Amino acid sequence: MNNENLQLASMPSRIIAFIIDDLLISLVFVLLFWDQITSSDGQLINMLIIISEHVIQVLLLKFVYQGFFVWYYGATIGKIVTKIKVIDYNHFGRVSLATSLIRSMTRIFSEYIVYIGFIIGFFTDGRQTLHDKISRTLVVNA
Repeated sequence: MNNENLQLASMPSRIIAFIIDDLLISLVFVLLFWDQITSSDGQLINMLIIISEHVIQVLLLKFVYQGFFVWYYGATIGKIVTKIKVIDYNHFGRVSLATSLIRSMTRIFSEYIVYIGFIIGFFTDGRQTLHDKISRTLVVNA
């Protein structure tokens, strides 16, 4: 890949991609646990209990979704929609499966430490989040 044509993805496009991806994960969760959700009588507390009972499944779903899409396509569905992609920091090419899985795992960690891992991206030269730094990736315009 020619690194002269690379342009870092903007933070707004990354935020929109994040929102799209989280909405998709939420939709899949609702579809998977539809029977339990509809039997919760629409009470918020009952729905929160259902979510907390299945937190491992949600984390696994996020891990597999992020890991697979970034490895196979270079981008999640949210990133595809916003026309951005993840590349390897060292050779500016496609990320390996191992790199993608490391990025996916540390992305979940970034999310669960009050999004501090994401906020770091606003203050680094390469707009790298914590999970980008750990996995040695960049997010660029596709």
